[in-house]
Amino acid sequence: MSKKIKYTDEPIGEVKQVADFLPSPEELVLKQKNTKITISLSAESVAYFKSAAKEHHTQYQKLIRELLDEYVTHQKNIKK
Repeated sequence: MSKKIKYTDEPIGEVKQVADFLPSPEELVLKQKNTKITISLSAESVAYFKSAAKEHHTQYQKLIRELLDEYVTHQKNIKK
């Protein structure tokens, strides 16, 4: 880095405030305690989730858990 940065007191120009898009600390905390279970799934289902997980660089168990959590949330909202 041989090139030096020269700072000045010149105006920057029009400045725009960007809305906060990061989650709050409360949203980063796990919402629920996980419970370990043993479950038998079809080979076809497991292969699908493993393929999808690899494509999205995540764990297949996490995809299954999130799918089930979304299903439960949806069902709870229907019954309200």
